Amino acid sequence: MKKNENNGFEEKMAKLEEIVAKLEDERTPIEESLSLFEEGVAISKGLQEKLEEIKRKIEVLRKDAAGKLRLEKFEEEAGE
Repeated sequence: MKKNENNGFEEKMAKLEEIVAKLEDERTPIEESLSLFEEGVAISKGLQEKLEEIKRKIEVLRKDAAGKLRLEKFEEEAGE
């Protein structure tokens, strides 16, 4: 990820954390909570898409039976 993309990701995570804190605050009016929830869902979806994009780009080196290194696409462990 490029530095500016990383900054954007971090900023979105911080905004999402801010939204969660406001939603947890019992003093937040219901109308504002609904708006914050919708914004949080949109941010979360964008972050999830970015993470999926990153996973697709990851390649790992693994040794085959002969001990030679080869590149393989990243695959998640079962249950993740």
